[in-house]
This record gives sequence, C-alpha cells and structure tokens, in this order.
Amino acid sequence: MLIEVTKLNDEKILVNSDLIEIVETTPDTVITLTTGRKLIVKESRQEIGNRVKSIG
Repeated sequence: MLIEVTKLNDEKILVNSDLIEIVETTPDTVITLTTGRKLIVKESRQEIGNRVKSIG
C-alpha cells in the first residue's frame, strides 16, 4: 500500500509502506527503506506510523 509524504522541498510523493524498514527522528524525520534509500520528510514519526496503521 502507498502512503503520501512530503519532502522538505514541499514535493508530495507516494511511498510503498511495505518497503519501510525504519522511521526515525534526528531531528528531521528520516524514512529508511528496505532498499537502503533514505527519505527526509516533513511528517512526524507518529504521523507516518498512523498512516501505515490506517491502511493495514
């Protein structure tokens, strides 16, 4: 399933929630995918978790 997140440049992207391995706050929110790619987004760790839970 896909969730929408906002990159720091305000670009909205869709991320496959099945590929999310780690979501951490450093203080920016960093999503690490199983592919090794990292995304820095505006949403909080909690918001990402809620979006993933709402589709599951």
